[in-house]
Amino acid sequence: MARYRNQDGLPRSRRRRSRGSSVIATCVVLAAVAGAGYWGYSALIKDDGASDPRVVEATKALTAFLDAWEAGDAPRAARLTDTPEGAESLIKSVMGNLKPSKTEIDAGAGEVKEKAKVLVPFTVKMEIPGAGPYSWQSKAEVVETGKVWKVEFRTEMIHPQMVPGQTLALDAHDRAAVLDADGRELRAASLVGAVDPQTGKGVSGLEARYDKQLAGGSGRSKSVVVVDRQSGEPVKTLSGGGASQGKPVRTTIDPKVQEAAADALDGVKKNAAIVAIDPTNGHILAAANMPSGMNRALEGRYPPGSTFKVVTAAALLKGGMKPSDRADCPKFASVNGQRFENQDQFTLPSGSTFRDSFAHSCNTFFVDSRAKLPAAGLRDAAQAFGVGGSWDVGTITYDGSVPVSNSDNDKAASTIGQARVQASPLVMASIAATVKEGVFKQPVLVPEAVRQKYEAPARLDADVVDSLRSMMRATVTIGAGKALRGIPGEPHAKTGTAEFGTETPPRTHAWMIGYQQDRNLAWAVLLEDGGSGGRDAGPIAAKFLKNLVG
Repeated sequence: MARYRNQDGLPRSRRRRSRGSSVIATCVVLAAVAGAGYWGYSALIKDDGASDPRVVEATKALTAFLDAWEAGDAPRAARLTDTPEGAESLIKSVMGNLKPSKTEIDAGAGEVKEKAKVLVPFTVKMEIPGAGPYSWQSKAEVVETGKVWKVEFRTEMIHPQMVPGQTLALDAHDRAAVLDADGRELRAASLVGAVDPQTGKGVSGLEARYDKQLAGGSGRSKSVVVVDRQSGEPVKTLSGGGASQGKPVRTTIDPKVQEAAADALDGVKKNAAIVAIDPTNGHILAAANMPSGMNRALEGRYPPGSTFKVVTAAALLKGGMKPSDRADCPKFASVNGQRFENQDQFTLPSGSTFRDSFAHSCNTFFVDSRAKLPAAGLRDAAQAFGVGGSWDVGTITYDGSVPVSNSDNDKAASTIGQARVQASPLVMASIAATVKEGVFKQPVLVPEAVRQKYEAPARLDADVVDSLRSMMRATVTIGAGKALRGIPGEPHAKTGTAEFGTETPPRTHAWMIGYQQDRNLAWAVLLEDGGSGGRDAGPIAAKFLKNLVG
């Protein structure tokens, strides 16, 4: 039993004065009260119950009982009582029902009640998973039988609120569920999160963020109650009685879209995510992760690669370019000695247009177009898509970052979604949704928790939106998004292959973002360390969209 001890080695909480020290103390006091006479002496002895050998022996017997109870050793504790069978049964019941993670039981100062009976108070303190700390005070009568002191066992001694035939137990509050948009329990583990089975508290995801709402007003999932041992019915609530029942958390997740996204990731060997959004109101319709656990769909931070060319194209269009303008796509572009190239060093024929370079994802064209943009040009263009704002979604999200360029090389890399540009799959799905809707609508997962939606400080011009739509459609019909050709719904898309790390050649994340013309659906697919956007993310996006059309 680990407990702080005094210098004489006795537990502080149960230390008793020896008879010798009591006699010395009595003599000192008698000297101070000389002349008080016999009655003063008798009163002093009576007040100092700890000096009575009966109190010392009775407290020692009770301490042994309490130590055994504290250790959960019901048979040993029961042998120290006058009714071993009943004591063992009730202690086993109490400890088995409550399953305390920590128990401390300490005796107080006893007093003689009769010639061979001593009353000793004690305090029980427990840490109970799901119910938290719970303590109570009780008292035991210890009787001397044949020079042996035994604890007189009574149900009320274990807890003063109990009577024979009762025991202590836990009553679980009904923890409410996280729901989808249809009001059914949400089936998305990385969104929902987990509940600690020992404490009953949410430890991750929405279960953690909305723990008090889901568990009820107390934030505890269980109460300590007195129950009838025969029926198991609660008789009296001892702790957590003020707790209200939990209230569900309703999300915007569409179960059909979520299932389509999860199925599209089934069997994928890389870390991956799919996010789907309703462009008209920002409602998050799906957020699937492979493997489950980290919510990379909403919280992940990645270079978006060429999917960010939607933003760069918006900046160039706002600056006066048109999709039909000539846009050369050489094999290489050089910026202060830094070489940029297209994937597999492809080129486009002479006379290719801005639309062509966008659809085929020509890095060198965008890098060579950096001079058309001021240092803050990409940051300003990203603001119209809500990137870099502070989104109030109802859960933790990463809302992207597009810093002002600090060098020509930084600007060049940023035009193709590299350098310091960062985004989550949620951000990239929102970019596609903004093109579809024509205006940024902040994503939302838990509508009732959203206090203030983020408003973008800028808006896209109507002609810019029209041009982006035609260029994203061309990505599917003539460009790198060929994996989506033939899929119903007239998909619009942008592919992306984002370099990361320091290896040579660099490793790459695979991206594809887009939206459906025939329905309110925008989406993003991320495949970590997954290769090429068109070649590797494209088929996953295609499977997702095919799942939605049956």
